[in-house]
Formats: sequence, structure tokens, C-alpha cells
Amino acid sequence: MSNALMPATDAVALPSVADDLNSYLAKIANFKVLTSDEEQGLARRLRDDEDLDAARELIKSQLRFVVHIARSYKGYGLPMADLVQEGNIGLMKAVKRFDPDVGVRLISFAVHWIRAEIHEYVIRNWRIVKVATTKAQRKLFFKLRSAKKQLNWFSQEEVQAVAKDLGVEPHVVMEMESRMSGHDNSFDAPAGSSEEQRALAPAETLHEQSEDPYTLLEKADGEEQSVQNLHAGLDTLDDRSRDILEMRWLQDGKTTLHDLADKYGVSAERIRQIEKAAMKKLKTQLLAA
Repeated sequence: MSNALMPATDAVALPSVADDLNSYLAKIANFKVLTSDEEQGLARRLRDDEDLDAARELIKSQLRFVVHIARSYKGYGLPMADLVQEGNIGLMKAVKRFDPDVGVRLISFAVHWIRAEIHEYVIRNWRIVKVATTKAQRKLFFKLRSAKKQLNWFSQEEVQAVAKDLGVEPHVVMEMESRMSGHDNSFDAPAGSSEEQRALAPAETLHEQSEDPYTLLEKADGEEQSVQNLHAGLDTLDDRSRDILEMRWLQDGKTTLHDLADKYGVSAERIRQIEKAAMKKLKTQLLAA
């Protein structure tokens, strides 16, 4: 089947959910429920002849079932019209992939696609911060949501029971429970908030001048430049002076004056003088940079 035959709302002239949900429900209630033979015939016309009229009839016959499935997701606080629309997208995908020769009814095949689209919509919109990102987390999210209809809070025994029932570790159940129990907060205080409420808003309490991106970038650039200047200054020293400074100040274990005196066969006082002169020259170089 051509990719162009992916059924779309405008292509098959379906009623719009967005305009008025009640009006939409009244319209789809009048659509005919197809018999198995009628469904098979239309599916073959779509598959063999790329007949969009057949696609439209197949979709229309299942719209009421999409509404029935969407209603089971009312508890997430999302607009019913949006849930139905997402379910319709799943139905359209199912119609495109439906094989009449398999011997199953369209709704039995389509329910997976309908639920999958609604699930994705719920996950995307239930929270600003996603509560589930992996396939396993999404499965747990919906199963745990169902379990919570009977459990208002979790004791340790209930956590163990839910974990066993869902086939996951107890800590995974507790983590998802924590995500689902959280609430989204506005970054800025809502309009009309009191002075105390504004003072407690994240926009106020999370601000830290030292963590300003410009400040951090400026600091990083300054540190990088200082390192470059230090290396440039060290390069102006003779090998012995550079070695003494590095062993005295630029390594984890500070070498003593006496150890360096033994290395170079001079007195500790002479090493101190070389170090002092090298430090003075290095300071001059850094100030001039």
C-alpha cells in the first residue's frame, strides 16, 4: 500500500473533534457498525485498489470504539477531545496496516494502535517533566496508575505486592510512585501573588549570580588565559629555574630546598635565591601579559 494512503482526517473527511465534542459524539453515533463481511470487503478494496472511500468507511465504523477507549483515560486530567483525537490517529494507522486475510476483526487489531497513541499523548502532556521515558517505565506508569485506584498510599507490604504483580523491583515502584505524586510548579509566581508568594517562587529562590552563564564563561576564559600565561612565563626561564619552580610549586608533593640542593650540587640557600629570582621574573611576565 502506498505511503500516501496513510489515512488522514482531511483525506477521508472525518468529523472534527476539536470543534465541539458533544456534536462530534452525536455525529459518530449515526455511523454504521460494519458486519465482518462488510469490513473484510472494504479492507480488501483499500489494500488492493488503494480505495480511500473504503478507508473512510472503515475508520468511521470504529470511531465510537475510540471514544470508549479514550474515556478510560479521563483520570489523567487531560481534555477528552484531545484523547479522542490521538486515539483516532492510532485508528488511522491501524486501518493502513490491517490485513483482511488474517481473520480478525478490525477493532481487535486496532486497539493496540489506539492505546499506543493515547499513551504517548498522556506521557507527553501529563507533566512538564516526563515521568516515564523508557518503554518499561511507560508500562509501569499505566499499570501503577491503575493500581493506585485501589491504593491511596503504599505500605511496604503493598509495595512488595505491586512489584511482584508488575514484575519489577520494589525500588522501581517507589521511584515511579514518587514521580507520579509530584506536582508541577510555575517557575514565576502567578499574576496577583502576594509579596511572600513571589519571594518563594523558583524564579527568585533559584537565582544565583555566580552561576550566571555569562559569569561562568568569563571565569572559564579567565582561568584558561591564566594557565596559558603561566606556561608562557615558564618558557622564559632557564631549565634549572623552571625545574625548581615546577618541583616546588607545580606538583602534588612539594620538593624541599635540601632535596633540590642535593640534585644540583649547591646549597639550600642558593636554591632559595634561584627560586626567588625565578618567581620575580615569572610575576613580571604574568603582569605584562
